[in-house]
Amino acid sequence: MNGSSIAFGGRLQKMRILSGSVLKTVALISMIIDHIGYFFLYQTAFGMNPLFRVGSLTVTVYWICRKIGRFAFPIYVFLLSEGYIHTKNRLRYAISLLVFALLSEIPWNLLHSGNVFLLSSQNVFFTLFLGLLAIIFSERFREQRNLKDLVFVFLVFAVSYFLKADYGIRGVGFILIVYLLRDRKAEQALAGSAVYVNNAPAFLLSFVLINMYNGKRGFIHSRFLKYLYYSVYPLHLLVMWYLRNNM
Repeated sequence: MNGSSIAFGGRLQKMRILSGSVLKTVALISMIIDHIGYFFLYQTAFGMNPLFRVGSLTVTVYWICRKIGRFAFPIYVFLLSEGYIHTKNRLRYAISLLVFALLSEIPWNLLHSGNVFLLSSQNVFFTLFLGLLAIIFSERFREQRNLKDLVFVFLVFAVSYFLKADYGIRGVGFILIVYLLRDRKAEQALAGSAVYVNNAPAFLLSFVLINMYNGKRGFIHSRFLKYLYYSVYPLHLLVMWYLRNNM
């Protein structure tokens, strides 16, 4: 390795300044901003009045909120992949995601339809849970070459399609891409962004943040804080539902 390569590698290492906790906080704030735009600013004068135009693009507060919101899903998916790699108990990890998917469903349904039951869409925790199952079965297939595990991967995709979880079947595919290309960062960013080509610029920027990850857990190191961050998702949906019905 020549001197310039070593220097370049050193500069890259210095850019890795974000812990998993910081990334999780960025994703959380991004998601909340996105939901504020989607549930409160759409079709309002403040949200929809043009701020400026760039060619045929009209930039509004609503547009800005939704684009900021596109950072959240790739970061959460990356953290899911990291969680799968580093967790000591993958079964407990999967059960945690499923429990919070179920806990989040009523707030999700209320906010989207005003009803407790809604069959036309499910919350993103279901997508993360199904994506984790797809990772588990794909790894088992890679290690054991058992066709049954490959069938289970396709079944997970089928379930995601019929369940209509947030981000849909492409969401599960995106999770697999991020995991399988975890050691090839450029390909990971390009392939992952191509899955959601309409949001490719925002997704590419989210991968810039992901590649600033320093491999450290950060301040979210207790189980309490971990589940507190999980709890923000159903709680903020519930708060938004209440505000929409009482403002």
